[in-house]
Amino acid sequence: MSLFDRIGLLVRSNINAMVAKAEDPEKILNQLLIDMRDQFIEAKKMVAVAIADEKRLYAKMTAAQQSAGEWERKAMLAVQAGDDGLAGEALKRQQSEADLAEAFKGQWAAQKQASEQLRAALLQLNEKIDEAKRKKDLLIARAKRAEAQKTIQNTMAGLNDNSAFDAFGRMAEKVEQSEAEAAAAGELAGDISGSSLEDRFKKLEQTKGPSDALLALKAKMGLLPAASAASKAPPALTEDEFSIPDIGIDVGDKTKA
Repeated sequence: MSLFDRIGLLVRSNINAMVAKAEDPEKILNQLLIDMRDQFIEAKKMVAVAIADEKRLYAKMTAAQQSAGEWERKAMLAVQAGDDGLAGEALKRQQSEADLAEAFKGQWAAQKQASEQLRAALLQLNEKIDEAKRKKDLLIARAKRAEAQKTIQNTMAGLNDNSAFDAFGRMAEKVEQSEAEAAAAGELAGDISGSSLEDRFKKLEQTKGPSDALLALKAKMGLLPAASAASKAPPALTEDEFSIPDIGIDVGDKTKA
């Protein structure tokens, strides 16, 4: 294969690849239906012409048959008139017209058969076009579904690549490192601002002795020394604290009132 042949083959293959890639099933199917409809219109015109020729041949056959019958009638008139010569001429014309009618009959029969075949082909073409119309939407739906599945498979194939998951892993590690650095920076800032001293006092407060309620319970159970229980128990009220102070009201004056 020469260099030019190889270049030509390469160009044709690239063009075919570009055309195949650019083909849209929906657009192609719509265009095919348009082409079918155009072909149907042209075929319909041809069938109409064939039918017209059939009718024309039939009319000529009928006219020739009528002419033959007319010359036969004239020949009979000539015989009745005793003019055999004129009757013979009339019979010749009658035979000529009869032969012509027979020829037209053969042409008409052949044309009629051809017209019927064309008519049947036209009806078959129309049925195929109707079937193509019905299947068009189904084929378009199947094509779109296949394209969607192809896209999903390509996407899944891309996701199955380990490089993508490795990138996700690196990003996760980077985020974790950033979070750790931010936490460390917060601790350092707390140490610098003296928050650690406050934390020490909070811990000291949390580690103080038992609560008063616990000490009172232990004293009630006799688990504490007397001195400790007395120091923790609430002071008793004296008799003076129970006495009602005199507010200057004489009870005996109520009878007078």
